[in-house]
Amino acid sequence: MSPYEILYEGGSVEHWNKESGATWMQRVLEAYPNLIWLNPNEQEYWQYTQSVQLTQELVGQERMFPMTLAGLDQAIKALS
Repeated sequence: MSPYEILYEGGSVEHWNKESGATWMQRVLEAYPNLIWLNPNEQEYWQYTQSVQLTQELVGQERMFPMTLAGLDQAIKALS
């Protein structure tokens, strides 16, 4: 997801959307308050990617885990 898709109306690549991705992410958080985010990018590069930083701000840094076996283990522990 690009920063534009997160921050701006119409930012979606598939069609014009009157609301930003951040609005939709907030709705997901409201529907699923125990949400976790599995990030497929290597954790050592998260600090260099604006989209990852924006997502961490929206869902909470403590809710983002790497998509690895260890990351899945940490995510499951966070949910229990």
